[in-house]
Amino acid sequence: MPATSSPLCLLRLSALGDVTHVVPLVRTLQQGLPGTPLHWVIDKAGHKLLDGLPGVHFHVYDKNTGLAGMRALRRELPEGRFEALLQMQVALRANVLSAFIPARRRIGYDTSRSKDLHGLFINERIPDRPGIHVLDAIGSFCEPLGLKQTEVNWDLATPADAHAWAAAQWQDDGRQVLMISPCSSHKRRNWYAERYAALADHAAAQGWRVVLCGGRSDLERDTTDAILAAMQHPALDLVGKDTLKQLPALLARANLLVTPDSGPMHIANAVGTKVLGLHAASNPARSGPYSDRRYCVDRYDDAARRYLHKPASALKWGTKIEFDEVMSLITVEDAIAAFERYRSDHGH
Repeated sequence: MPATSSPLCLLRLSALGDVTHVVPLVRTLQQGLPGTPLHWVIDKAGHKLLDGLPGVHFHVYDKNTGLAGMRALRRELPEGRFEALLQMQVALRANVLSAFIPARRRIGYDTSRSKDLHGLFINERIPDRPGIHVLDAIGSFCEPLGLKQTEVNWDLATPADAHAWAAAQWQDDGRQVLMISPCSSHKRRNWYAERYAALADHAAAQGWRVVLCGGRSDLERDTTDAILAAMQHPALDLVGKDTLKQLPALLARANLLVTPDSGPMHIANAVGTKVLGLHAASNPARSGPYSDRRYCVDRYDDAARRYLHKPASALKWGTKIEFDEVMSLITVEDAIAAFERYRSDHGH
């Protein structure tokens, strides 16, 4: 087994789903290279989610600070060079930031995943494996170090007080919980309030508790208000009330989360909650819930044929189909059928 005490640096700034996908890689590195110091350059939101992750030294970069923030980050890093930098983000800002991180080996993506001059900032690449999930591509970054990610382990370092907060939000009366996180960071991936409401009413009619969660943006607030206004049954509104540290604990209390391709989708998967993912703009095989996609609605191929005039199998892996109204391809009936699959599989 490889062994080194020279420090390694991981660079992955965003988004929440992607930083969640890095956690199993951290576990693989810690198991395969015991005693190796791990440093992670991350953004503010990712740090709020993962602060306290055992054995990881975080260095927070705020994208609003530009080059001055990059120079400040360089001064914050330990003296000397890292044995290796795992450059897991191809965006131009992240590529430039990586130049401020001294490392002997600079490991980046394969050529098919490279963009924004990524190749100029690295001197090694991960294996080129087309058609794999984002998490597996990130997991490949251990391979140039002589390791193999053969199992996926999460631990999001959620503190006890976060679990206590989540437990206090409603009394466990034995009802199953359908949680809805209605918005992603990309507006065109989002479903429609009246359709969420119809699914929520269907679940409530089966005796389920409906809980809404989400962040503090105007879009999330407005979408949630529209869902509540369209519903015939009551729902618990927790949108904007949790912190990123509390979010994993909150998601862990749900039996099933309904969401588009979003950070909460991947956090829920990490804490063991099943996900009814709503996919038309993105491919669930690439960016859906990693562990279990049985309850996802997949209209990606329909979207490819309608908007790009070719089947999904003919698209470059990772193509997004973010057109106006693309999510209209997902019907209420699609979502109810997925919900009923979950009920059938779990005896509800």
